[in-house]
Amino acid sequence: MSQFRYIDGVVTLAVDPETCIGCGLCPQVCPHAVLHLKEGKVAIAERDRCMECGACAKNCPVEAISVEAGVGCASAIIYGWITGKEPSCDCGGAC
Repeated sequence: MSQFRYIDGVVTLAVDPETCIGCGLCPQVCPHAVLHLKEGKVAIAERDRCMECGACAKNCPVEAISVEAGVGCASAIIYGWITGKEPSCDCGGAC
């Protein structure tokens, strides 16, 4: 799944394994397999695959995951796919 990488080191995804109850919803809803369960807790497999869609955080019943959904270039790429328009993340062409 390395072809799903976006921009290295900019993802807002964070997990709190202490809060995690190991329900397994986050890996099920993540479209790029960013998250997995490790020893009964959520863990990040490869942070830079995250497109910040927010599905993991929205489905976490104990708020153990945070991500600023809809920010950055990933949001622009998704918008472009949906609308057929040129993606624009308003970063002055740095994306």
